[in-house]
Parts: sequence; structure tokens; C-alpha cells
Amino acid sequence: MTNTLERKIKVENNPSIFPKNQWYVIALSKELKQNMIARKVLNIPLIIFRDEHGQVQALEDRCCHRGMPLSCGTLENGRVRCGYHGLLYDGTGQCVEVPGQDKIPSKAKVKAYTVVEKQGLVWLWYSFGQEIADIEPPDYPYHDHPDYLYDGDVYHYQAPYQLIHDNLMDLSHLAYVHLKTIGGNAKIHMNAEMKVTQNDDQVVVKRHMINSEPPPTYSMAYPFTGKIDRWQEIDFRVSHIRIWTGAINAGTDSLDNPDRDGFNMRGFHAITPETEDTCHYFWTMSTNPQIDRENIANVVIEQTRLTFDEDKVVIENQYKNLKQFENSEMVGIHIDVGLVRARRMVEQLI
Repeated sequence: MTNTLERKIKVENNPSIFPKNQWYVIALSKELKQNMIARKVLNIPLIIFRDEHGQVQALEDRCCHRGMPLSCGTLENGRVRCGYHGLLYDGTGQCVEVPGQDKIPSKAKVKAYTVVEKQGLVWLWYSFGQEIADIEPPDYPYHDHPDYLYDGDVYHYQAPYQLIHDNLMDLSHLAYVHLKTIGGNAKIHMNAEMKVTQNDDQVVVKRHMINSEPPPTYSMAYPFTGKIDRWQEIDFRVSHIRIWTGAINAGTDSLDNPDRDGFNMRGFHAITPETEDTCHYFWTMSTNPQIDRENIANVVIEQTRLTFDEDKVVIENQYKNLKQFENSEMVGIHIDVGLVRARRMVEQLI
């Protein structure tokens, strides 16, 4: 009895590696057509697919018969056929057919996860137990807002997810990493007026760069008449980060006006851990072109893609070097306030 109790306590007290009782993005809607995606998230190997009703489902990537990855099988009318002995599973994880055998064993099923498709994103509820989420996945209205057009992509990083958090919480690096796209004057970036606020589940960083030169992407996308008043508003949530950037002609409105016009880029950044050392980065960019909407939106999205390509090189090289100098201390500077608070929030949840 004592040994059983000890084992139970060890399981229940096992600390989670990633924050639980959270919604995490596991796919973009556009990735799923008549196909299966094999994707490990949060150390869980999954297959993600649409069932016969077009609903997104996520099952553990394992046949209950001999452990073959279901991702090595086929999708048949919204059901998954194991590629080893042909067991067929529906979207709930229940085996519904065993070839050559009428009776299906009662234990013939695999784990299904709670997933919700919303506004072009597929969210998975990651919890401590089997409970169903009592809250809806986050709302992101700019994916279906009539004034905005958006697109995005998925990147795989050979780096821990929190290094991407760090990168996004500190946009002063734009002047050095993204000179040809969304960068700008380095001095203005490093000395931008910055305000950091926090509540129970958010860290918000606001940076204003008044009377600055428009960077290349801004000039391509919007008819500025000269210098601009530029803003960066970073809204950190545990499973994703929302970044509102943009600019107006200098002196034409207050950057504290939530309804200000001008050029807007609203980035959605969902960084979902794959393992302790790797992650998936689901990003979208929504923008509000006034004229030639499709063309300008495509330019903005492609420019965004270029910046993320640049970030990926930086972050993966950073992680390689951190592993080489794993006992070295990292010294903080003034621009680190937001990322430090975000890291503390994640640590508290874990």
C-alpha cells in the first residue's frame, strides 16, 4: 500500500515542463485539407486531420495494436487507417474496424485531444488531466475583420520556445537585424519611449518612436509624406503574443488614441513548444491597405516573412552558442524589462 501511495504522489507532484491549462496553437486551418499532419507539440506526438464532417481532430500518433505511428497510414474519408495491420480509427480515437475480424476489442482506441478551430487557427487544450476546457480559445478578430487582410505560415525552430518570446518582447533588435525591411534608425529604437505593464496573464510593452524615418516596408506599403510617429505594442500571453505595429504621419494624431489611422500591422505569434529544445512558430500578419489592397497586403506579408527568416537565423545561432557557453551569465540591460517579466510569468505557472 505504501509503495502504491508513493508512486501516486510522485505522479501527481511531477512538475509540468510547460504551462498547463492553456490553449496552444497546433496548426493553421489552411494546412488541413484532405491530409494528415504529423506534429509533436508539448512532447506529445499527434496526428491532426479533418474528420468526415470537416471538423479538425487530433489523436495520439500511435496505433493501439502494435504501436505503429498512425501518421504512417492513410486518411480515408475522415478516418485514419493504420499502415501496419489496417485498424481504422474515427475522430474520437475509437477503432471502428479491424480487418478480418468482426468483434472490435473494447480497449481498441487511442487518446483524442480537445481541439477547436477558430478564425483560421487550430487550438489544443493542454491540461493537467482529462477535463475539458471551460473557456473558449482566445479571440483574434483581425483574422475576420473587414478592414484587414492576412496570411501566415509555420516555422520549425531548433531552439526553445522562450528564446522566441525573448526576441518578440524586445523589438529594439529591429534596427540591427531587419535593416532592409522593418528596421530603422538604431539610436531611435534603443532610446524609444517604453512603458511596461502587467496583470495576472499578460505583459504589455508599448514603445513609441516619434518623428522618425519610415523603414523600407512602411514606405512600400503606405503613402507617408515625410517623417512618421511610430508605435510598437507587444501583448504577451502565455501561449501567444500579439504585436501591433504601425505609423502615422508625424504629428497628425496621438499614439495613445486606440482608433488612430495610418499604416497598421497586427502580428499574431503562437509559439508552441515541441520539446524542451525545439518549437513550432505559427505566425500571421494582418494589415489594413487603403488602396490596391491585395497587392499591398501581399507585399507586407512577404516582407514579414523575410524578417522572420532573419530572426530564425539569429535565434538558432544564439541557442547553439548558449549551449557552448552554458555556464556563462547573461547580463541584462534596459530593453529586457518586458522579456524578464514574461519569463517570470511562465516560471510561476510551471
